[in-house]
Amino acid sequence: MKIDAIILRELHLPLVRPFETSFGVTANRRIVLAEVRSEGLTGWGECTAGEHPFFSAESTDSAWAVIVSELGPMLAASTPEHGGDCQKIFRLVRGNPMARATLENAIWDLEAQREGISLSQLLGGVRDKIPCGVSLGIQASIPELMAIIERELAAGYQRIKLKCKPGWDLEVFEKVRSRWPGIMLSCDANSAYRLRDADHLVEFDAFDLLMIEQPLWHDDFYYHSMLQKRLETPICLDESIRNRRDALAAIEMESCKIINIKLGRVGGFSEAIAVHNAAQERGIPVWCGGMLESGIGRAHNIALSALENFSLPGDVSASARYWREDIVEPEIEVTSAGEIVIPDSPGRGYEVKTDLVERLTVRKEEIRALELVG
Repeated sequence: MKIDAIILRELHLPLVRPFETSFGVTANRRIVLAEVRSEGLTGWGECTAGEHPFFSAESTDSAWAVIVSELGPMLAASTPEHGGDCQKIFRLVRGNPMARATLENAIWDLEAQREGISLSQLLGGVRDKIPCGVSLGIQASIPELMAIIERELAAGYQRIKLKCKPGWDLEVFEKVRSRWPGIMLSCDANSAYRLRDADHLVEFDAFDLLMIEQPLWHDDFYYHSMLQKRLETPICLDESIRNRRDALAAIEMESCKIINIKLGRVGGFSEAIAVHNAAQERGIPVWCGGMLESGIGRAHNIALSALENFSLPGDVSASARYWREDIVEPEIEVTSAGEIVIPDSPGRGYEVKTDLVERLTVRKEEIRALELVG
């Protein structure tokens, strides 16, 4: 396909309510969108990097710079026929997976539109709906958290994930389990603990958790393997899994029993599919994690979650949980059964509200091809 234009935008979107993790509190999102135009069609990609390099080494500003100076010109000078071609196109640039995913996912969207099929079908999806869970940030008090859980369960969500950190864990789990003994409950530490906390983490086993997500260092397999041997609760790795090779290493070392796949963290759909397949072949379930995406990134997560081994409820939830007005239509909704119906129209399945996007845009740049040397 011939690339006619690549337009990069930064939008500012306030969250309905602040979201707190062990990294800190997020009240507003700076969202980078890539609009890729080709032969009368438009594909959209979203960068999931945070405002600061806390979750990963990338940030909103670093991703913008790399897309403008390196990845965007490389793509503009190419004629990709398939989303997977982007891995070869971007081969000279090391790292920067969230920046890569911003553009690669837009090409997959374009390809699905060109073929006249849904994005989920192009990816190899086998589901027509996906089960949904919610990720709940650290709250000011346990009663506030309990009220939020009650609301989300009433909305139909099938799994509750609690962000946790030292000082916000055992008492919280005890209160929640006492109130709702039968719900599917998990926790996410975002690397807030260390191996010296192993005795404390073993106490998590008392609460029948689906998983404990990324309890130790963000780049570790070895110590997670040591910890998993002491825990009955399955460890789920998130930040540690950057690609298929990492997934294979973690599985071989028995560092985890579950893997969270995030499109931005692994660099886009191509690598996400590779991680999914590696885990499926070895009997390790996967699920789709969220990064406070707008409707564009959320639509991509929905399509990815249609793959067969996404057997656990992910963090793909309704637009209204995060935004007063999302930038896609229809806005993403969750049924009373806690499911999202996967669109079957060509491409991502949700139209972008381009007028709203323009109003929210705070910076914009059109990227042109540059001649590469070497």
